[in-house]
Amino acid sequence: MDRKKELKQQYKETAIEAGIFQIKNTKNQKIYIGSTRNLKTLNGVKFMLDMDGYKNKELQKEWLEYGKDSFEFEVLEILKKKETAYFNEKEELQKLEEKWLDHLQPYGESGYHSRK
Repeated sequence: MDRKKELKQQYKETAIEAGIFQIKNTKNQKIYIGSTRNLKTLNGVKFMLDMDGYKNKELQKEWLEYGKDSFEFEVLEILKKKETAYFNEKEELQKLEEKWLDHLQPYGESGYHSRK
């Protein structure tokens, strides 16, 4: 099997993990906390920012202003799936994101979130 096919197969076999991620502006230390049901999609987030199409307008503005090399992506926590009859991944991910928002307080000068 050639290397490309091997890597493609390896990608397909990698478990899909949900989790919480952080995007940090290294110029002003502001952070954005987000969640995804598939951490493999973080490249899609970068692509949306590059294409001027991300949902958070302040983050998008600074991405274009400072350039992508001024931002770091980090996975903060992977959602642990429970082996129970009823496990709502979306709800659990939302709770986990709220925990990180409470912990890091990415509001005002510290981040890209607005208080609800």
